[in-house]
Amino acid sequence: MTQGNGNDFSNMSMMDLFRMEAENHCAALSEDLLALEQSPADDELLESLMRASHSIKGAARIVNLNQAVLVAHAMEDVFVAAQKGEISLAKQSIDILLHGLDFINDIAKVADDGLDNWNTENKDRTESLTNNLTAIAKQETPASEKKTPATKTPDKKIEQKPAPQSAKPVSSGSLSDMSMMDLFRMEAENHCAALSEDLLALEQSPADDELLESLMRASHSIKGAARIVNLNQAVLVAHAMEDVFVAAQKGKITLGEQSIDFLLQGLDFINDIAKMPDDGLDNWNTENKDRTDSLTNNLTAIARQETPTPEKKAPATKASDKTIEKKTRSQPQETPEKQTSPEPPEVKPTLKTKPAPSADRALRVSSEGMNRLMGLAGEVQVESRWLPSFSMRILRLKNKQDQLHRLYESRRFDIKSESLGSRGEKTFKELQLKLEECRLLLNDYIAECEDHSRRGTEIAHRLYHEVLANRMRPFSEGVRGFPRMVRDLSHELGKDIHFEIIGPETMVDRDILEKIESPLNHLIRNSIDHGIESPEERLSSGKPSSAKIRLEARHSSGMLNITISDDGRGVDYEKIRQSIIEKNMTSREMAEDLKESELMDFLFLPNFSTRKKVSKVSGRGVGLDVVHSVVHEVRGVVRATSVLGKGTSFEMQLPLTLSVLRAMLVDICNEPYAFPLMSIDHVIKLPETEIKEVEGRQYFTLSDKRIGLLSARQILKKADAQNKDDELLIVIISDRLNQYGLIVDKFIGIHDLVVQTLDPRLGKIRDISAAAILEDGSPVLILDVEDLVRSMDNLISDNRLKRVVHLDALSEDRAVKRILVADDSITVREVERKMLSAKGYEVDVAVDGMDAWNAVREREYDLVVTDVDMPRMNGIELVNLIKKDPQLRSIPIIIVSYKDREEDRNRGLEAGADYYLTKGSFQDETLVNAVDDLIGAPEF
Repeated sequence: MTQGNGNDFSNMSMMDLFRMEAENHCAALSEDLLALEQSPADDELLESLMRASHSIKGAARIVNLNQAVLVAHAMEDVFVAAQKGEISLAKQSIDILLHGLDFINDIAKVADDGLDNWNTENKDRTESLTNNLTAIAKQETPASEKKTPATKTPDKKIEQKPAPQSAKPVSSGSLSDMSMMDLFRMEAENHCAALSEDLLALEQSPADDELLESLMRASHSIKGAARIVNLNQAVLVAHAMEDVFVAAQKGKITLGEQSIDFLLQGLDFINDIAKMPDDGLDNWNTENKDRTDSLTNNLTAIARQETPTPEKKAPATKASDKTIEKKTRSQPQETPEKQTSPEPPEVKPTLKTKPAPSADRALRVSSEGMNRLMGLAGEVQVESRWLPSFSMRILRLKNKQDQLHRLYESRRFDIKSESLGSRGEKTFKELQLKLEECRLLLNDYIAECEDHSRRGTEIAHRLYHEVLANRMRPFSEGVRGFPRMVRDLSHELGKDIHFEIIGPETMVDRDILEKIESPLNHLIRNSIDHGIESPEERLSSGKPSSAKIRLEARHSSGMLNITISDDGRGVDYEKIRQSIIEKNMTSREMAEDLKESELMDFLFLPNFSTRKKVSKVSGRGVGLDVVHSVVHEVRGVVRATSVLGKGTSFEMQLPLTLSVLRAMLVDICNEPYAFPLMSIDHVIKLPETEIKEVEGRQYFTLSDKRIGLLSARQILKKADAQNKDDELLIVIISDRLNQYGLIVDKFIGIHDLVVQTLDPRLGKIRDISAAAILEDGSPVLILDVEDLVRSMDNLISDNRLKRVVHLDALSEDRAVKRILVADDSITVREVERKMLSAKGYEVDVAVDGMDAWNAVREREYDLVVTDVDMPRMNGIELVNLIKKDPQLRSIPIIIVSYKDREEDRNRGLEAGADYYLTKGSFQDETLVNAVDDLIGAPEF
């Protein structure tokens, strides 16, 4: 039989079908067995279990897996006996049934070429299982568990029987690409997350039976999974943890803080071993043998109400950590009874609401598959929006036909029947009937089209939102490790912290949840280490000794808002200001004028900090640029606020999903473009009269802040257009340092866009981040706002900025002569610009010779006025370059300088300048006269 390719059942081999069926039945068996432990006499559960084991037995018999047949048959006998009331299934019996379930799962996952070896190695395991299950069905006592050699899976065993000979199964392909260790890692990760959360909750409620039951089951499951993959050290630790929880359930012990510390160390141990690669497990086991013995002895001592001994330090492991920094937590160095130092303050991590576990069966889908499905759902939704417009076109056709019909009716009585003849009259009546028939038929088509359009749009909407909902995950899934981290760090640093998560049930896009885990981790570590004071410091400042850190997630205005806040010492703005000055990031005068919000933005710059030393846990400010980068990567923004002595708050504003973008659509040169809504600061209409100009750069004032004004057409290299309205349509955008107003031609409106990534072969397109399809099927480009701001900065620095409005109110049909003024003194530049502008010339400015050289190559000028002494390139060098360029040598040049010596004058004129004036010429009309002499009147 040929190997199946997995596309459909007809192409799958018999073994592939068995694996698929076994996986489904084993999932149901596992769920029902755990439920049966709570309700041993539930007839419905027993019936379901019996049928599932019977089905597995039949499927295994077809593919000649005789060992699986024996085990499934023995399990079926147990369920039948329980149905008849002959036996009652207690915990030990269900344990053995779960071993049988593990056995079937194991054999279903073995590759075809490994089945013979697997059967040989697990012969004793098969006999042990079938004998134990048969004993249970006959109301006999199963044999005690016996350790098997390391090469075999440990299980329970009684007397030896001749091994049944198994036939060679039908060849097939493997059902899963995951190894047994991969499956163990996945299961351990899930159980450890639940254990961590429940242990922290148990610290607040030590007698909570529900929590103890959950903890016992999780450790039991880890023990079983570890036994299957021969991780004996994990089996020992998980078993010891299980014994502790059982003892607590029976009321023999009460789990205090120190006991939970040891249980958390056991959890760390299992996490560590699960993260080890397969080829490093042997070395890891050898290096951690003492750690295993110490943990199991301590946990066993707790279960027996004895005094545990200090745990030996474990060697450093190679396990990776998904967070920005490694976990750091101190191990207990004294026994609970002998400890004399004050106990570390207690952290109280709590959740407002704990989401109920879903009873639905899970289906594993790859992230790539879900992304493709999301894209297709978005395309279906876009295509469905085309139907209403098609209905409108048909309706317009109907209106045209109605006009034709009315015209016909109005002329029908004007035509005399005599003039038509009998044949013409008959033809005329047939025309009338056909026209009426077309009208009626078109009415029916319109009704059908409208009905199909309505249903199609509704189905597409439901499909899209259902797929979107399946991408979403509760916020709590991404922050499970944070309560534990807060607890460990607070103990290590000797701080008393109450950690609270608000909105754990808030739904978040899976991709966003994964990406923001590290930024949240870093911000919380910063808060613990640098934001929160010691209990003594808090008491001395009049605060309660217990600090608060709050992590809140909520949906607001179609966005996801996440806030991390603390009530610690806050940020000292003066220290930030001083650090800015010391790092020469701006002048002292400008730093003094910076607002608090602007100062906080400096924290997100690379390597910026107000602290001289950075701890191993975190550094306030150091690394916050990583936070900003990750948030920006998911098209979000992050802001910080602080009150000295009161606390600090970081707020992230993120899209609900990465696949859908809420955007402001605008028209630029008759083409639609989309601005991500969260990247827009303001959208305004501005009268031209409010535009002002300094140094040739135009701006307007908003909330007492000057905002530079640029044309979107120039940024995107579109054709220039004259503004015919009295008001300008402006989109205000910014990065962390700059804010600009971008003039667009038209506001289209706010739309939800399904983001389509650009073909990677195109590379990074300047100012563009992605694309989308509008409702009418036309494409729209999504603008990259930070790239836009950089493009604006480049235009300004190269002095290539065009005026967006001509403030001199010259008529459109009049050509104005253009002059370039180059001087490093802002005062001189402004005096010359105003003097020449007052005469009607259009004047651009350059801050030095290099700016002027770039400008003359970008734009045509009728005259250049330049200083001599300037940075980067002086005036003489500028004149030489212009006169040596074949395309520029005809431009007249005037040098205006403080130097009035004859040799300086000769040097300038020899370089090619047409005039050499001193700056004292500003007191008279000498400069204006020289300009008029060289290029004439301002207008052509």
